[in-house]
Amino acid sequence: MSVRPASPAASQPAAHERLYRALRGRIMLGELPPGKALTLRGLAAEHRVSMTPAREAVRRLVAEGALTLSASGRVATPALSVERIEELAALRALIEPELASRALPRAHFALIDRLAAINAAIGDAAQNRDSVGYIRSNLEFHRTLYLRAQAPAMLAMLETIWLQLGPTMRAVYQRSRRNEPPRHHRMILAALRAGDEPGLRLAVRTDVTQGLRHLAADGGL
Repeated sequence: MSVRPASPAASQPAAHERLYRALRGRIMLGELPPGKALTLRGLAAEHRVSMTPAREAVRRLVAEGALTLSASGRVATPALSVERIEELAALRALIEPELASRALPRAHFALIDRLAAINAAIGDAAQNRDSVGYIRSNLEFHRTLYLRAQAPAMLAMLETIWLQLGPTMRAVYQRSRRNEPPRHHRMILAALRAGDEPGLRLAVRTDVTQGLRHLAADGGL
């Protein structure tokens, strides 16, 4: 029996999936500021979809904590309280050192070279004051390492935290005015080269929490 090939339309993501992915990426990279109000009508018009896909995409993002939905129906990016920032920083401090530790036995030289190249790209973005490029490369640095942990459930949980923090991380970057890669990335790379598991855990924990805790100490956004 012959099998009919799938039509091009059937192989394309659904409209709500495309909008979900696009909006999710913008939020994670901090392209939308904290507390930014969104409307279903505006999203539908911007992405040239009907209201139904817009509603479904927003529903998924609200479920992930990437958007908030008030009792009055107002949809917005999260404006995190000091307590919420501290909670998410604590979760990162638990999950990311564990992922790095699990990745260490599989951190071959080619991976470390790749991480060093990404870190150089972070430096370029910092020099150019490209905040979105900085956040994108910084997330790529961490994700590239953590993929070697082979712990997909843990990584999925972490990406949800990154998603909630996206708008806030943009604010952290803009306040820091840094013009070079995070200094703890050099410590992460050194620990990977040395096979130093305690040093790796410490470097990752410090790297992922320092900026957020400074922001919390300043009273949030």
